[in-house]
Amino acid sequence: MANELEMHEEECYVALSYEPLDAKAAMDRVRSPKAGAIVLFAGTTRDNFRGRPVKELQYTSYEPRALQTMLAICKSIHKKHSLTSIVMIHRLGIVPIGEESILIAVSCPHREAAWRAGEEALEECKRKVEVWKREEFGGAAGGVWRANRDGAAGVEIDPVENEKENAPAQGPHGPILRPARPGEHGHGPVVM
Repeated sequence: MANELEMHEEECYVALSYEPLDAKAAMDRVRSPKAGAIVLFAGTTRDNFRGRPVKELQYTSYEPRALQTMLAICKSIHKKHSLTSIVMIHRLGIVPIGEESILIAVSCPHREAAWRAGEEALEECKRKVEVWKREEFGGAAGGVWRANRDGAAGVEIDPVENEKENAPAQGPHGPILRPARPGEHGHGPVVM
């Protein structure tokens, strides 16, 4: 893919892509005669969050670090669950309603380990990978930047104020972050 960043090592493949994700390609990448099970998780953009209509999601990332973190997660889970192969692909940019923002595919000799590995990979990705999302509510409602965790607190973005000079500090790929403090895990708070 033209707009894809990727890393792979052994039977672990990770990528960030600005293009729509291909579930069949992810499954084909983990397919093996050694595997009796393939589990695919496809996280899709839903049309609401806590009762508010969502227009779209926008994902941004510190790409080099996110790929390294994704690969470390996949290697750890590959070893822990004796997987045949694992793939983790996260979409960046605008992800419309109903389209996938993440695909995780795992193959394993047995289904039970594949189910556990897929769930663990997703939770670790949400907890650790340097990806942030903005839920765009549209119109006067603006949007919310948040860490890529379910229910994580976000910072409301006023669409009018965001255009002014005193708008929240934004780098070319999203909010500017402060370094993690001792004892913090995951992304750390967003500093606006």
